[in-house]
Amino acid sequence: MKKAESWLEKTLRYRFQDAELFRQALTHRSAGNRNNERLEFLGDAVLDFVISEIVYRLRPDASEGDLSRLRASLVKDESLAELAVELELGEHLILGSGERKTGGHSRESILADALEAIFGAVFLDGGFDAATDLIEGAYENRVRTLPDVNELWDPKTRLQEWLQARKFALPNYELVNVSGRDHKQTFAVTCTVAEKSAATEGESTTRRKAEQNAASRMIELLTGTEQ
Repeated sequence: MKKAESWLEKTLRYRFQDAELFRQALTHRSAGNRNNERLEFLGDAVLDFVISEIVYRLRPDASEGDLSRLRASLVKDESLAELAVELELGEHLILGSGERKTGGHSRESILADALEAIFGAVFLDGGFDAATDLIEGAYENRVRTLPDVNELWDPKTRLQEWLQARKFALPNYELVNVSGRDHKQTFAVTCTVAEKSAATEGESTTRRKAEQNAASRMIELLTGTEQ
């Protein structure tokens, strides 16, 4: 734990008074009953509140819906996992042997849950102000580059709106290939727009993300032809 404690102090500038609470935050359910699931539940709520206050303060003219989308873009599992990777959290996770063998240290859901668990553990260990300071520090770069609300619509939604505005039919998504082992599959999806005789392909570790990637490429293709 000494290595993990030094990492936390260096990256997020916090040292736990209760080292066992920190250990619990790093422990996945595969490694025992005293794991981070309850802390993740608490950390999720603390994170939502802190990020809500941040976007409320930074975007004084945004509507409730826009504020919700801004918050969601920052607290969704994908964003949490990306932040956890940047912080090199995976190196310090405590996993069962099965998860270690199948790459649990880099699994998106495990990383996202562990980061939220740390937020929850800091709340219990040091109070709300300590948790707020740590979350604000972790999100410093993302908050500084907070996107325009219009950029937050996912690619599939943006493509659908683009097509509907021109009275075109909705795109067709088709799964064309699945490769890799069960725990590390790659999905390939095509996106077709009949009116434009256009097709693009996207790949990712889930079908949903593959569809989003294909839609994003279709948007680039279609908007490029209008210029």
